[in-house]
Amino acid sequence: MYKNYIFDLYGTLIDINTDEWNDTLWKKLQILYAYHGAHYTYKELNFEYGRLVELEKADVRRRHPEYKVIDIRIEKVFRELFVQKGVKPDEALVLFVAEAFRCYSTKYIKLYDGVRDLLDSLKAQGKSVYLLSNAQRSFTENELNMFGLTDYFDGICISSDEECSKPDRHYFKILFDRYGLNRNESIMIGNDYLSDIGGAADFGIDSLYIHQSISPEIKGRLRSTYKVMDGNVFKIKKLILDQKTDTDTQ
Repeated sequence: MYKNYIFDLYGTLIDINTDEWNDTLWKKLQILYAYHGAHYTYKELNFEYGRLVELEKADVRRRHPEYKVIDIRIEKVFRELFVQKGVKPDEALVLFVAEAFRCYSTKYIKLYDGVRDLLDSLKAQGKSVYLLSNAQRSFTENELNMFGLTDYFDGICISSDEECSKPDRHYFKILFDRYGLNRNESIMIGNDYLSDIGGAADFGIDSLYIHQSISPEIKGRLRSTYKVMDGNVFKIKKLILDQKTDTDTQ
């Protein structure tokens, strides 16, 4: 069947729940910034974070008018939050703050059942496995390592690095050009009917949709080649690796 299996990460391989706007997070982060000489109230810090995110997005749009869906490097925001209070942080401090932000905002994080079995099966059959994730490297790199997933991938694309996100065709093209992939030999696997599945359809590759509790509500046509509607990752292997002919698994 396929040679190249391209995965989304969050909601497909990793189950995660985060809350980046609760007061407890910003109160903790306010203390962390104050430790290093950048003094905010927690409400001011929250506001400035949101303002700087929007400024970064505007800057990316100016530099990449060809991108329809953009992303930013969140480390730039964490750095600027120091700078505008007269503190010049080194790279290690900025990364530490990004990691703390992710820890404070994460309610839970775990692998879905069946993920290791699926990836082990793909590698055992000599398939190539790629990651195409809308994510921040400063968060995702640690979480891939935490779960021992990094070595499964023959190539990794993270949207913050590219300043471009799914479903933008440019982001898919970056992956395919970088690793020399053939569209006819590749399939996208994800839980978002627009970003993963719509993006794959527009780019001209097959896809498998898996519906999870954190998947966006489907509004309109689901354009996937295959679908698993009950969140059972084990069914992915049966559909696209064991060469079953069914295209719909409930």
